[in-house]
Amino acid sequence: MSRIGKRPVELPSGVTASVSGQTIEIKGPKDTQSFTATDDVTLAVEDNAVTVTPRGMSKRARQQWGMSRTVIANMVTGVTQGFKKELEINGVGYRAQMQGTVLKLSLGLSHEVNFEVPAGITVTAPKPTQIIVEGTDSQLVGQVAANIREWRKPEPYKGKGIKYKDEYIFRKEGKKK
Repeated sequence: MSRIGKRPVELPSGVTASVSGQTIEIKGPKDTQSFTATDDVTLAVEDNAVTVTPRGMSKRARQQWGMSRTVIANMVTGVTQGFKKELEINGVGYRAQMQGTVLKLSLGLSHEVNFEVPAGITVTAPKPTQIIVEGTDSQLVGQVAANIREWRKPEPYKGKGIKYKDEYIFRKEGKKK
C-alpha cells in the first residue's frame, strides 16, 4: 500500500479540477495545468478532493499511484502559491542581470553567458549576486535553476560559483608546504 497515494489531494477554494479519461486539468488563480496519468491508475474528483487509485497491485501500478498523487498535489500547490528557487553567486567579478527574457551571467569565463528563460518561468536578479526563479510548474522551476547552476557549480576550495540559497558547500583545505 502506498502511504502517499492513498491520501486524497484537497482542493482549496478557488481551485477546480476536471477529469476526462486519464487527463486531469487543474485551474487556479495563477495558472491552469494538466497531467495525463498512465493506464495503471484511476483518477477521480469527489467531495472537493482528487483521489488516485491503482488498477491492480503490480509493481508498476503501485509506483504510478504514489507518483501520480504527488504530481497532482504539486500542480495544486503551483496554481495557488507557485514555486520558488533562490540562487546565490559567490566569486570576485561574478554577477547576474536580467535584460528582457535573457539572464546575463558573468562567471569568470572569456565570454558572458546568455541564458534564455523559458516560457512560464519568471527569473529576477534583485542583486547582482542573487537570482530568483519562480513559476507554477515544480519540475520546470527546478530544472531551470539546475541549468543556471550548471554554468558554474560551487567549488570546495574557495566556494566560488552558483549555489542554492540553502545549500551547504563542504569546504576543503588547500595544499600545505
